Amino acid sequence: MNQSTSSPPAARPATWAAARNRCPAAAAADPTPCDGPPDTATLIDRHGREVAGCVQHCARLLPGLDGARVHPFAPTAQALDIYSRASELPPFAWEIGR
Repeated sequence: MNQSTSSPPAARPATWAAARNRCPAAAAADPTPCDGPPDTATLIDRHGREVAGCVQHCARLLPGLDGARVHPFAPTAQALDIYSRASELPPFAWEIGR
């Protein structure tokens, strides 16, 4: 007998299912998919807190973090890509549909 006799697990919210396949830098309300590995770069805010993420979500998060920067150990090409993308975005771009 391979069937469970317990009740089925509670349904998880759709956002949880989508969030488990996204990098840690992806904001819960940001609908954009990851671009590259989830640990391409690390952002550091002015308080020293760090978050790793893909290029896409690091770039989208960077404008909203006061005094944030890309960790110096990030590969140069990816760091430049993040800064370039971030320079074209307002803080919290997903809130205004960008």
